[in-house]
Amino acid sequence: MPDRLSGLGVSPGIGAGPVRVIAGAVPEPPAGERHPGDAAAETGRALGALETVAADLEERGTKAGGEAQDVLTAQAMMARDPGLAELAGQKIAGGSSAPRAVHEAFGVFREMLAGAGDYLAARVADLDDIRDRAIAVLLGVPMPGIPASDQPFVLVARDLAPADTALLDPAKVVGFVTEEGGPTSHTAILARSMGVPAVVACPGCTALAEGTVVLVDGVSGEVRPGPSADEVERARSAAAARTAALTVTGPGTTADGHAVPLLANVGGPQDVPAALEYGAEGVGLFRTEFLFLDRTTPPGEEEQEAAYRAVLEAFPYVVVRTLDAGADKPLAFLPAVADEPNPALGERGLRMLRRHPEVIEGQLRALARAAEALPVELLVMAPMVADAAEARDFAGLCHAAGIGRAGVMIEIPSAALRARDLAAEADFFSIGTNDLAQYAFAADRQVGALSRLQDPWQPALLDLVALAARGAGGKACGVCGEAAGDPALACVLTGLGVTSLSMSPPALPAVRAALAAHTTEQCRRAAAAARAARDAATARRDARAELPGLAALGL
Repeated sequence: MPDRLSGLGVSPGIGAGPVRVIAGAVPEPPAGERHPGDAAAETGRALGALETVAADLEERGTKAGGEAQDVLTAQAMMARDPGLAELAGQKIAGGSSAPRAVHEAFGVFREMLAGAGDYLAARVADLDDIRDRAIAVLLGVPMPGIPASDQPFVLVARDLAPADTALLDPAKVVGFVTEEGGPTSHTAILARSMGVPAVVACPGCTALAEGTVVLVDGVSGEVRPGPSADEVERARSAAAARTAALTVTGPGTTADGHAVPLLANVGGPQDVPAALEYGAEGVGLFRTEFLFLDRTTPPGEEEQEAAYRAVLEAFPYVVVRTLDAGADKPLAFLPAVADEPNPALGERGLRMLRRHPEVIEGQLRALARAAEALPVELLVMAPMVADAAEARDFAGLCHAAGIGRAGVMIEIPSAALRARDLAAEADFFSIGTNDLAQYAFAADRQVGALSRLQDPWQPALLDLVALAARGAGGKACGVCGEAAGDPALACVLTGLGVTSLSMSPPALPAVRAALAAHTTEQCRRAAAAARAARDAATARRDARAELPGLAALGL
């Protein structure tokens, strides 16, 4: 057993406990397995199993809420895909047993997704999870998932399915360690939202024996098997000291008084309490997809207005992102005009809505009415804006609906490179570092093997952020990607000229404390050191050397 394992720390904190490995794989039904003869009954069994899985996923999503609900709702839609059901039925009609037919039908879809590349290829893991759950129902064996335990434990897996991660009890699971996944994977995002220490992309972790006590550091990415009692105690003491040090309250500001508003990313009204609890000054990213998923028609304007108002009335400042769907995020009422060989590069976000103006215009009218008579500053931005013409068109739509401040997300390299052109048309920018890294490095954010290129400390990504901030020409330019929740990187982004930071609510205290411990000049020096580096690891190391207050805070 190695002395230590290394991965990417994606959710801060210290966890220590015995390893529990995710349940083993569901057995593959034997090739050539046939049903007794009643094809209609066998088809009913298969469809029933798929519906059981879909309903279970939806129930888990409802209990979990937030981003987890969005992910699980999308998985439930996969289980109910009519094409999948039809294909399974055809195989049963040809004599296959229901388990074998389901296995083979998923295999066809799996091959299609894997061959599509980019975002869709990353959905293969989700498809495998649904397949295994459906076959488990048919075989009458336990569904794959989290092992039962009366004691707190560290969960180790090749990767974690959203359905498993969403319902984890933070009181029982003291840490996640996975072999795959990246800093922007579903597992990482959900771990941060739950406040559970997590390490991903950690080779060799699944070889850890069940019950082995490990120490997990969600900041350094180190996993230490067999730590001594003293080592565990020191780590816990350090974590407690860090928690005690994170007592700074109030608005985000550097040590010399430079204001950096600290905002929350929310996925709907259910996320408002956590944002308030952690002291968010407003909302920097209000995702609106929760209203549109799993529908055959768009929600009505009155329904939208009520949902938006529930968030707008809770904060003095809210940035809303219009519907981000299409291409690699398909919705039934936004059909693609044709098969797209590279969906992640296709008609998505504003590109799709320009072909369906009734959807975007209805959403903007609902937003404008939701803000009426409320003491809130409403800002609305569009995803996937590539050039000044698209920014101008979107601003025109916003102003026509009565929305005063229209902005764009900077998540495509062209937008960052020509930010000064977009600034002439838009009122503000918000940089989405996850997608900006994905497109800058041609590296899908869900593919663990490419996680090195998704590291937000990559100097090339920091160069693009700097270009966008400078191109804003004095207009607001925030960051709403996961990078904003890294305390050290938050200081670097401030040094690059970013004007606000928006993140998962649990990340707010550490970022607030890190900013308060450093001056603007220190942040600028850290930013310069990071950009001067040639790789992400060096950028992180050199920037931290300019930020001495991080060590004192235990960050």
